[in-house]
Amino acid sequence: MADRPGGTGATGARWTHDADLVARVRAALRDAGVEPSRLTPETLAALDQFHIGGLGATLALARCAGMRPGCAVLDLGGGLGGPARTLAREFGAIVTVVDVTPSYARLGDWLTARTGFTGRVRFVAADALALPFAAETFDMVWTQASGMNVADKAALYAEARRVLRPGGLLALQEPATGRRLPLRFPVTWADEQGHSYLCPPRVLRGLVAAAGLRERSWSDVTAEILTTMPVAAEPCAVPLDVSLLLGPNAEVKLGNLACNLAEGRLAVVQGVFERT
Repeated sequence: MADRPGGTGATGARWTHDADLVARVRAALRDAGVEPSRLTPETLAALDQFHIGGLGATLALARCAGMRPGCAVLDLGGGLGGPARTLAREFGAIVTVVDVTPSYARLGDWLTARTGFTGRVRFVAADALALPFAAETFDMVWTQASGMNVADKAALYAEARRVLRPGGLLALQEPATGRRLPLRFPVTWADEQGHSYLCPPRVLRGLVAAAGLRERSWSDVTAEILTTMPVAAEPCAVPLDVSLLLGPNAEVKLGNLACNLAEGRLAVVQGVFERT
């Protein structure tokens, strides 16, 4: 139910972990007596579906976008690769994950190998505003809860359009400001207002259109997200959850996230846009 980083520059520094995340995950598994070879996308979901709505939100966006086998997808701000592995397994997509945080890319690679998706999901540590890919490379750009970490959203969506093939799609699901402000901090992507780059839904929608992407669908999915959020933390099959990424005040951040949604301070929007 948390969000993951997808930003650039100072945002990347915020999300850099001093400790080796792979070592921390291995230690958690060892302490619980769990073999890494037993990991599955389901057992990892509490850790690697690091965005509002979790696995259900990933599946909903993929269906909305008409994900299909063989689709070449670029996941911007894809974190540990939970959505990417879901798209590969459930829809037959071939996914490249870009994240500004090298430790996330390393752990994502490790998890991908342990779950058998090497060759279908790969990771690149890079800046989403300066993508290391040629123009017209991908069939779909996927961005799920990463825009709140990017101040220059116009540049983000311009880069998305650049790497899309003609007729390619941008599929996004992002948090936005709600009808009631201010937001309660800290939240899962920012400790304070100065590190959060939310905007109203209408502004976000306009920025995508201004980048040269034609709208195919747009909806506010806050109500759906609220109905699927658990009232308490769900037990995990393995001792892996977002507290490994969020730190010692993870419970406070997750609690504020839930309150912000329930109180109308935060909205979640979903859209699909086409490069013409």
